[in-house]
Amino acid sequence: MTALAADPRAIESLLGFWAEAGADACFEADPVDRTAAPARSPPAPAATPLARARAEAQAGPDISAAAARAREAAAGAADLAALEAAIAAFDGCGLKFEGARQAVFARGRPDAPVMVIGEAPGAEEDQQGAPFVGRAGRLLDRMLAAAGLGERVFITNTVYWRPPGNRTPSPAEQMVCAPFLERAIALVQPRFLLLAGGAAAKSVLQRSEGILSLRGRWFDWRSSDGAQEIPALPTLHPAFLLRQPAAKKKAWADLLTLTERLERPERPK
Repeated sequence: MTALAADPRAIESLLGFWAEAGADACFEADPVDRTAAPARSPPAPAATPLARARAEAQAGPDISAAAARAREAAAGAADLAALEAAIAAFDGCGLKFEGARQAVFARGRPDAPVMVIGEAPGAEEDQQGAPFVGRAGRLLDRMLAAAGLGERVFITNTVYWRPPGNRTPSPAEQMVCAPFLERAIALVQPRFLLLAGGAAAKSVLQRSEGILSLRGRWFDWRSSDGAQEIPALPTLHPAFLLRQPAAKKKAWADLLTLTERLERPERPK
């Protein structure tokens, strides 16, 4: 027993064995009177401001209050560099405290006619600090280049920190980050939005349909104040295309549709 207590790996292995065997409760060696008044535990030490912010974000802060703080921070950004700094300093999204190394904002032309919006950074994006730089991003770059869009895009996401395990960001997390995305759109002033994947399309357009229903159809995105209205085209996420190569022809058709519309003469305002 002494050797077991001295080796945490042995304890972890034993607990894993019992969990797999179906055990869901532990019993102590001596009986315990559960009806007796519990002993008072010592007061917890005072938390530091950073610890309080982390605990608040992880516990799920009030979404409307966090979004309001994001809106205020975004509104104060006069350019994309200031917006990137505001995002990095923002503590209202719980993803920041769930293992992400850094905030991942954007890459591409700051005056691009097309803004590509994905869902969230992945592992390689979190490491390099730029969106769509992993396998899916390299596929996206090749497809954009083949469609003549390689130098005509600004690429970002609906959230700016990597979700644990590369899970899909929650609607609440996207809602908190939405003011930053809206400010990016206002600063770049793209002619079109290309929404990569269901999570991005549903969040940006506030739709409930799946991506296979949304893709290839044009929608109008409107800013929260109604001042901006931009055509938006949902398409399949390149990560999905890596898993389902046969679907690439659908995404390629979407890019050709976007390119064709981009080449049309702009209507006078």
